[in-house]
Amino acid sequence: MDKFKTVLNVASKQTNLSFGLVALLTAGGEQIFSSVVFKCPCNELNFLYGIVFLLVPALALLLLGFILNKKTWKLLTGLCHRTKLLSCKRLATAAIILFQIGCTALVAPSTWIAVALLSGNYYECAMTGTNMKAYNKHLCDDKNQEENCVKELPKFPCRKSSREEDVLLTVRAESQILGWLLIASIMLSNLLLSCVARCTSPISYQQLKFWKAYAHEESDLMESYSKKHAKELAERNLKSFFEKTPAKDFITPANKEWKKISSLYKFSTKDHYYSTLHQYVESCEETDKGMMRMISIKSSESVDKNPAVLNFVDDSTIPSL
Repeated sequence: MDKFKTVLNVASKQTNLSFGLVALLTAGGEQIFSSVVFKCPCNELNFLYGIVFLLVPALALLLLGFILNKKTWKLLTGLCHRTKLLSCKRLATAAIILFQIGCTALVAPSTWIAVALLSGNYYECAMTGTNMKAYNKHLCDDKNQEENCVKELPKFPCRKSSREEDVLLTVRAESQILGWLLIASIMLSNLLLSCVARCTSPISYQQLKFWKAYAHEESDLMESYSKKHAKELAERNLKSFFEKTPAKDFITPANKEWKKISSLYKFSTKDHYYSTLHQYVESCEETDKGMMRMISIKSSESVDKNPAVLNFVDDSTIPSL
């Protein structure tokens, strides 16, 4: 179990490895799903049945990707109470964040559709039940008794004769072509987006690696510190309750402080902060509790417009190749 947790921890810190693991699990799930659950009805429901098995699981995986992404909840938490919600700047910010979340969430559904098209079972069932007369005639072209072929087409997936197999081979070939085209288009789009983001980056490759390392460490330490702090507060409250003693003073961040470090961070080349927590700590003023104002890390350089690779970096979702 410890070794399994170690593997998951390593995968979570390597974006490409985690994407590969998600794709591998999705492909394995699709193969099991296709062989165990999927049974083409071989009647007028073929098209609906095949399309549902092809697209609905992909939609479910897409929604799951949004649900499991921390950025989704950082964006939505408290959104209804924020002022100037409909300003152009905020809408543009939300659009960029949603685009980044969507790119990450598309890994599993695109893998499902691509693997399903390569196997051809769903597509075969769907296209033998379509009502497109031109396509049906295309499948039955040059076949003996063409009218009977078109009429019996929905039953072909359940038959194994050579006549039906010739038609199904054509459908499977079309499905596999679409699958490879989908894979090629996804990889090409990913390559182009990554190249544009890296090419327009105002910071160096090594600094970007340092940023990723810092983001991972801060995320891990934030979780451990939060658990430790929460445990201490719970122990203090329970001790006061059961022992009937006055509760000791306990310092914990205020709501405004939690809000400041919970927003998504946008990198600026003028203020060299690596997260909202870093920005808050470096710019906090002296308080009654004795917290000293620290010197902010500033730069005399002009502020550059940041490409997608630097916008709203959070946790382990920094784009990388």
